[in-house]
Amino acid sequence: MTTWIALLRGINVGGNNILPMKDLRALLQRLGCKRARTYIQSGNCVFESEDADALRLSEKIADAILSEFGFKPSVLILEETAFRRAIDANPYPQGADDPKSVHFYFLAEPAPHADIEALDKVKTPNERYFITDDVFYLFAPDGIGRSKLASQVEKKLGVAATARNLRSVGKILDLTAKSP
Repeated sequence: MTTWIALLRGINVGGNNILPMKDLRALLQRLGCKRARTYIQSGNCVFESEDADALRLSEKIADAILSEFGFKPSVLILEETAFRRAIDANPYPQGADDPKSVHFYFLAEPAPHADIEALDKVKTPNERYFITDDVFYLFAPDGIGRSKLASQVEKKLGVAATARNLRSVGKILDLTAKSP
């Protein structure tokens, strides 16, 4: 049995694509997932499954949401170990003092053609970023809402991504140790 983390994108935002977390947990259970637990309403879920294929799980969950709720969100699935590695590799430990200043953009795939020059042009002098094959880390000490870089990350990377701040990432990781 593998512990998985599902990060759904674009749900429960601005009154659109409404998916209550209790309904998401029930849907996962119907799909054969065990011990589903969620963190806040933005689609962060931890569950266990005997299915060892992240892409297949992602498609199965997205298709089930489409069938039951009428919209198909992007669903990024990570093994717990990969999620832990992403946290351990965070190059901005100073974000512990303000966990909303560090954002993890989990990448659907590596970004070999990222437009680094364009990223550098839009970042402020206080912002820092670091890219791996799996995560784009952004340190935005002046706030994510004011960051032009934050709003253009996915476009400049050229790959699908979904972002969570350091606080949310820690809370999601905490779910891996808890019973539902």
